[in-house]
Amino acid sequence: MNKRRLRNRMLAAVIGVAGLMTAPLKPQTAARAVPAWQIAAGRKMEFEVASIKRGAIVQPSFPLDDSDAFTPTGGRFVANFPLDVYITFAYKTSPTWDQRQAMLAHLPGWVGTDRYTIEAKAPGNTTKDQFRLMVQSLLADRFKLAIHFETQQVALLALTLAKPGKVGPNLRPHADGPPCNAVAVSPANAADVFPSTCFGYAMSATPNHARLRTGARNTTMPLLAAHLPNLIVPAQGSVLEPTVRPVVDQTGLDGNFDVLIEWSPESKVPGFEVEPDPVGPTFLDAMRDQLGLKLNPTRGPIQILVIDHVERPTEN
Repeated sequence: MNKRRLRNRMLAAVIGVAGLMTAPLKPQTAARAVPAWQIAAGRKMEFEVASIKRGAIVQPSFPLDDSDAFTPTGGRFVANFPLDVYITFAYKTSPTWDQRQAMLAHLPGWVGTDRYTIEAKAPGNTTKDQFRLMVQSLLADRFKLAIHFETQQVALLALTLAKPGKVGPNLRPHADGPPCNAVAVSPANAADVFPSTCFGYAMSATPNHARLRTGARNTTMPLLAAHLPNLIVPAQGSVLEPTVRPVVDQTGLDGNFDVLIEWSPESKVPGFEVEPDPVGPTFLDAMRDQLGLKLNPTRGPIQILVIDHVERPTEN
């Protein structure tokens, strides 16, 4: 069995650790603390007008993921995805690949396959989190979506410091780097500020095509933890098995950071022109040496989003 394998399963616009499960198709509710992001956004909101149609792929007006990457759209919302993508966006969750597959196995097949184009209008100053609340309302109204949250004890990976009180050279406070509103990339410093935009995660080949790199600017440790399961599958027999566990932040690091990690995949990765380097660092080795972080198997509580009911929408 290979000692390092890369999972290139990054959902098109979808990268808080929260999973997804299914329940009998009956409405249920469960008391839980309202997330801080939802309180800040304003709780319940609705679009001024919205249409839903089955249709071809369109360019979304912004990434439908759990990050804060967002460019104001003047209130315009356009996207074309299966329902499960809209759900993860609306509730700001980041299920692992296997969690998503487990959810789809117990839902009607169309939930994960049929793409729906949603075009909607909101006030011009609507934020990304406010769009989430509007999509929540739309899903409840048009797809008859009913969900609740449960706390469950599950197998996890804990993201911790490899050495107490010390971080790696590629994990830097965002305040020490270029601000988000500045043009950060030039030929002289491009490698140091990848990616050029803030809040979202990006992956590309290094300029010499020897390694892959992924990074984010102005991100947080919980967002980094949520992103990690989409990048790596440990070797069989590794202490990290089962391979796709949720990752929780236990670094104790507060604030916002710029993150950059470079590693050598074991084989060619579709979409990336990288020649495998047999002596290059594995993802886990690179994470330890470049970020000063490691993953430890553990168990703990996470909030699980449970789908109680869903129906096909009436198109308009």
